[in-house]
Amino acid sequence: MGMNMFSGQHIRGMLVVAGLVGVLFPVISQAKTAYFLYQLPDGSRMITDRPVTDKRYKLVRSSRQVTGMGRQAAYKYNRRRVSKVDDYEKLIRRASHRYGVDAALVKAVMHTESHFNPDATSHKGASGLMQLMPQTAALYGIRDLYNPKQNIEAGVRHLRYLLGKYRNNLKHTIAAYNAGETAVKKYAGIPPYPETQKYVTKVMRYHSFYSTWN
Repeated sequence: MGMNMFSGQHIRGMLVVAGLVGVLFPVISQAKTAYFLYQLPDGSRMITDRPVTDKRYKLVRSSRQVTGMGRQAAYKYNRRRVSKVDDYEKLIRRASHRYGVDAALVKAVMHTESHFNPDATSHKGASGLMQLMPQTAALYGIRDLYNPKQNIEAGVRHLRYLLGKYRNNLKHTIAAYNAGETAVKKYAGIPPYPETQKYVTKVMRYHSFYSTWN
């Protein structure tokens, strides 16, 4: 019987430990909190630590850190001002010239990926003008995926890498940009994924269109 009883001192010690856990647990939970930046129907923006299911709210960016979201939250979307390729012409040409990538290809990928929206964010986490995944951007030392200059720089460098890997085969390069190198290797070409096949067709069509500009 004595083995199942606790002294007053032991119980007080247990309560102290429980209290510490109660204090520390919120801190641990907060460390894992994600932040979401949404654009509201009226064009204004808000930052929240909870995902919003209302389809009228457009996800602009999600991050483990709130740092860097303030500038984007303060921005109000102007429906009359739609980003277009002319806004990034200089950045595209500089990066394309630096890495030897056809500017028309860069524009075609950018048009297909984000329609020239620097704040675009996919449900898979791809971000910015060229819809780069964080791990891909990290390979090229890019930290701010929503910075047009950095995003284009990383996107063009990645295209340069893929063009080299596939010996300038445009369709294979475009397929790998969308579905990944593993998928292209597995199927020895364009994967039989409807999304990827449509993607390749669309980028090739835009490539022909922008080629007339250069």
